[in-house]
Amino acid sequence: MYYKISKLVVAAAIFPFLISYEEKETQEPQQKPNIIYIMADDHTTQAFGIYGSRLASLNPTPNLDKLAGEGIIFDNCFVNNSICVPSRAAILTGQNSQANGVIDLEGELTADKQYLPKELKKLGYQTAIVGKWHLHAEPSEFDYYKVLPGQGNYFDPDFLVRGEKPWPENVVQTTGHSSDVITDITLDWLKNERDPNKPFFLMHHFKAPHDDFENAPRYDEYLADTFIPEPESMYDNANNGSMGTRGKNDSLTRIIGSSVSSRNLVRNQAMNLYMDSTVYKQYRNPADIRPGEYVKWGMSSDEKKHTSMVYQEYLKRYLRCVKGVDDNVKRLLDYLEEEGLMENTIIVYTGDQGFMLGEHDYIDKRWMYEEAMRMPFFVRYPEKIKAGTRTDAIINNTDFAPTLIEMAGGSAPEYMQGHSFKAILETGQEPEDWQKSTYYRYWMHMAHKHGNPAHFGIRTKQYKLIFFYGRYWVDTDDPNAKWNKESWGNDFPRHTPAAWELYDLSKDPNEMNNVYSDPAYKGVVADLKQQLIELRENLNETDKNYPHIQKVIDEHWNDK
Repeated sequence: MYYKISKLVVAAAIFPFLISYEEKETQEPQQKPNIIYIMADDHTTQAFGIYGSRLASLNPTPNLDKLAGEGIIFDNCFVNNSICVPSRAAILTGQNSQANGVIDLEGELTADKQYLPKELKKLGYQTAIVGKWHLHAEPSEFDYYKVLPGQGNYFDPDFLVRGEKPWPENVVQTTGHSSDVITDITLDWLKNERDPNKPFFLMHHFKAPHDDFENAPRYDEYLADTFIPEPESMYDNANNGSMGTRGKNDSLTRIIGSSVSSRNLVRNQAMNLYMDSTVYKQYRNPADIRPGEYVKWGMSSDEKKHTSMVYQEYLKRYLRCVKGVDDNVKRLLDYLEEEGLMENTIIVYTGDQGFMLGEHDYIDKRWMYEEAMRMPFFVRYPEKIKAGTRTDAIINNTDFAPTLIEMAGGSAPEYMQGHSFKAILETGQEPEDWQKSTYYRYWMHMAHKHGNPAHFGIRTKQYKLIFFYGRYWVDTDDPNAKWNKESWGNDFPRHTPAAWELYDLSKDPNEMNNVYSDPAYKGVVADLKQQLIELRENLNETDKNYPHIQKVIDEHWNDK
């Protein structure tokens, strides 16, 4: 009996450890989340349902809205430089323009600075990029790439791939619309190219809805009989702007800010849309605008009809391209669902910046105004992110890389200037010590006949302070200075007036009233300028290397 009892006691004592050991042997290691980063080109927040703009009632993005509702939506995500190449460089480096060296469309991101794929590969990820790259150098730090050359074509696009010839000579031809083809390539990579034993990081980049807005033929009738809601500021810009954007007596409005209306004599949207007309691509040179044409713009009744007609065509073409993006995202999501990949995949959706859809009578991006500066941004990851979450925490595109690295189980490198918002994703709460502002700088100055003066500024949740310094980053007054004088449509040597703008976004979310000179905001201006000084120093965004710009800053810093 004693022997039997002892045997039972010993067995009972040992058995749990045997089970524990056996479970440990058979248990699979914790799997890292896959990451799919989806980015459209110039897809602005106005062109979604979830952001509640005047276009929301058109329901332009039902699939993206559904995806957003299953995760967290950011209402205050901003670009640091609203133009394609610098924005993409900031996303991949976690750095602002001076730190990563990409300040304009001519900048390139060499292999040594392709930080995001480098860091994720260290964490065991297989990396891939498909679609628009636009950073000129070979995306060699990705394990796989199939990217558009430069801007790429909407129809029958060529793609650059890794091959026997040196970059960029390995070219693959395709047929079809770019949104469809890019999705086809991504699906093929997921099905046939990826290593199922590794977590993957995939950047899926659409060309659409970048101008010239060429949609797939199946969308030709989409919104054909629909009146697209119009922004009031397209007809009356009230007190938006300053001497830096309007000039004395509004004279510079004839060359500054490419327009929907006929206001801008150099480039307006009718020149981009009407292929069978005498105005198509008939852009003028700013230098050829005669002194007598610099007169204040007036919107006549006939001009209002013309502007409305152009706007309706502009928005329908744009939204047809958006529709193609939305439908192709559904194709991708359907595949992930079928393969059981949805639950363990972090899905990010954004645009590379915002876009002006007629607000203030502007087209394109580049401005620090809300519609161009604000980025759509939402993330779905059910394991860590609660569905239906929304936040007004301020983030910018330099924060993306640190966040994705931490979500992948790593630590954000010290060389990155952005900050990880992983805690916000997982809790929906903004930490008390989280950043209270974001910095912006547009460097190019009067480029591509869009006529945007160079400027920088700071945005908080309540205020936006902008300084238009109006100089190209190369000192064009220096006879020995060199710059790309062949850059299409450049008016770099023109100096535009320096001026400040301040918007109280709590009272004026559409930025229709520049209150910089209002005595009631004297204290606000002083505080924001001090914050701006600190931001510029902390981010190495000062102008110590650009003395011709620093001179303008010094002369106008204390303007009333």
